[in-house]
Amino acid sequence: MIEIYIDGASAGDPGPSGAGIFINNDGKVKQYALPLGIASNHEAEFLALIKALELCSGEEDAIISVRSDSTLVVDAIEKQFVKNKKYTHLLDQALRLTEQFNLFFIKWVPSKENKKADELAKKAIRLN
Repeated sequence: MIEIYIDGASAGDPGPSGAGIFINNDGKVKQYALPLGIASNHEAEFLALIKALELCSGEEDAIISVRSDSTLVVDAIEKQFVKNKKYTHLLDQALRLTEQFNLFFIKWVPSKENKKADELAKKAIRLN
């Protein structure tokens, strides 16, 4: 199973944004701080998930377990619905990417359990 912790952050709403992604694939750890340009915080959260799934795209037979402190993203993926229509295209893109894996799980975690991804997201903001 591939465990992924994600976080999106924005310095302003919208403002310079970044994605933090921490991947543990059977003990092989990879960390990413990806600048996202100008985006809202919610967009950055969705983009963090999308980027993480893209990074794992070569692992088609994998079981993917994502952890995020974004209730918006977790709820949207679980319900396959987002109230604010401006995020529909991001939700659709994320859902398409999840289809390539044998199993995909997403779970909400409190911020204190997502510190590494948060640090990476904040670092990514500075890389813009």
